[in-house]
Amino acid sequence: MRFPAQPWLPALVCSLICGKALAVPYSEYIYAPASRTVFPVSIYQVNGTINNATGLLNGENGTVTFSASSAVTLDFGKNIAGQVSLAVGSSVYSDDAVIWLTFTESSEWISGDSCDATASYGVDAPINLPVGHGAGTYTVDRQHARGGFRYLSLKNNGTGDIELTGVSVYFTAAPTQELQEYTGYFHSNDELVNRIWYAGAYTNQLCDIDPHYGDALVSQVDVPLQDWYYNYTITNGSSCLVDGAKRDTLVWPGDMFISGPSIAYSTYDMDAIKNSLESLLLLQTSAGLLPYVGVPFFTIINAVSFTYHLHTLIGMYNYYHYTGDEAWITQYWDQFKLGVGWSLSNIDGTGLMDVTSSADWLRSGMNGHNIEANAILYYVLNLGVELAGVLNDDASSTNWTASAANLKVAANALLWRDDLGFYVDNETTSMAPQDGNSFAVLANLTMNSTQTKAITSGLRARWGQYGAPAPECASTPATVSPFAGGFELEAHLVVGDATVALDLMRLQWGDFMLDDPRMTNSSFIEGYSADGSLHYAPYSDDPRVSHAHGWSTGPTSLLSRYVAGIQLSGPAGQTWKIAPTVGDLTTISSGLATILGSFAINITADGNGVITSFSVETPAGTSGDVILPSGTTGSLTSDASGQTVPLVYGTAENLSGGLWSLVSS
Repeated sequence: MRFPAQPWLPALVCSLICGKALAVPYSEYIYAPASRTVFPVSIYQVNGTINNATGLLNGENGTVTFSASSAVTLDFGKNIAGQVSLAVGSSVYSDDAVIWLTFTESSEWISGDSCDATASYGVDAPINLPVGHGAGTYTVDRQHARGGFRYLSLKNNGTGDIELTGVSVYFTAAPTQELQEYTGYFHSNDELVNRIWYAGAYTNQLCDIDPHYGDALVSQVDVPLQDWYYNYTITNGSSCLVDGAKRDTLVWPGDMFISGPSIAYSTYDMDAIKNSLESLLLLQTSAGLLPYVGVPFFTIINAVSFTYHLHTLIGMYNYYHYTGDEAWITQYWDQFKLGVGWSLSNIDGTGLMDVTSSADWLRSGMNGHNIEANAILYYVLNLGVELAGVLNDDASSTNWTASAANLKVAANALLWRDDLGFYVDNETTSMAPQDGNSFAVLANLTMNSTQTKAITSGLRARWGQYGAPAPECASTPATVSPFAGGFELEAHLVVGDATVALDLMRLQWGDFMLDDPRMTNSSFIEGYSADGSLHYAPYSDDPRVSHAHGWSTGPTSLLSRYVAGIQLSGPAGQTWKIAPTVGDLTTISSGLATILGSFAINITADGNGVITSFSVETPAGTSGDVILPSGTTGSLTSDASGQTVPLVYGTAENLSGGLWSLVSS
């Protein structure tokens, strides 16, 4: 089925849901604010003498007097992003009346004199906001709207008293969205799992920005306080998807492997993804190489990344897959083919791609016949075969099918180690990476179920108190990467181990990344150490770590795709597969909307993976299969026609769109 180009996509999706805007399912879990005007909700600490500090909370507009050198730290209760305004009461006309504003995502870096870091060195300077021009509202300039913060500290840096009557923030993230009008939802009997899904969705909203305010890459070496501002235009359009809310606020293709599907299943802001992809495609070389990162960082480092090059190609597939925009993928098809050709040109006599650049997600050892890079290439080749079929490009389909088959044989011959039960990073090491082994499973690079079980069991055995380590990021203590951890989650789900995947979500994303008091209680951190310290080994300065990073949002799409089981097998869900793997959950309600309409599923299970009641509704004009767990018996009945289709080994095929319900035998 051919779909036209979709500059109208956001408006059409709105038309699907606006009639239900006041009844978004499970909206009580949504972290996004109801209004773009946001107020602090509590006082974290006070230093010095401040009269009536609580008058700054919840938009109360109380009269608050700051003595000289006094400071208050305000807590918004969650990570937010935006432009600060101060309402000043009785104010003398004095150039000496100045409030310093400092920001931090984590309570670890609260200071009245500096912010957490957006650059590579040191910490960020405060905003000096003069408030000595009489009573009124004073607002920081737009380029100093902070991309991510939970805590805002206000310090009277003058010599006299300053009277404030209010503090507010204009929420600048997700600039084109109605913030709480999600097109997707997820709910289960497990409250922690529910919160994880919504925290992932909100993290991606924080990473959805106005492209005119991308990272300007301000950095001064050996300066204790870094200047900072956001004023570089990084894509066309009105919104774009970046990797982090506070930092880097740049387009990174690797992050979109995780964040893109999670957005499709939650807010469906596909226009932001399209703008980001097109900014990368503009930078493709004549040889086909796609950039490691978008502008302006692209022009500074000009690095080659074998993996991020491939992630852009995956992003192109995903955009088409979730929108059905065949005109768009046709427009960029030659560039897709050129990109695949660049990767294939690096395959040597072993049959594997020889990686000659270290650039990846800042892991170590990215070189040689690397298993992660080759597993991603295998994955891309198979996606390319699917797209070639849509576009009737038989030559590409034939070529890539053969290349994928050859690569699979070579990877298993050269890099699989029976004695380890893992693939090694390359043939010169015995280190078995989390990223490459997980990706080999989710890409179906393995030859048999014995391998996949060995890998997923081995990965499970590595877990520590705070999550799943990534040994490929050489460090002591080990590094926990929610990016590579997202690959691992999908690997467990691909092989049907939903309970294991849910356990890892609860351990790593829930108990630690969401509920640790140093976190934002609303968004997901970029990475940390396996001992629970907020140190991410690739960085020397801990305040630089992002606490709202799109690559950490894997559970959002994975819960919808695998646990609830709503899988779009055709563009925008023209065809679908409903295949829930519920693990130890006993109730699940989930849904999403595409340009074709809404998908909704409701499940009751016994806690051991067996479904006892089930219904699914899909858009009219679509079709697909329902595959329920073994042990589920009975038939599916159509609400519209009364047609009954018996389950055969849990499966009913070629169902038409509409409402179907399980009738147990």
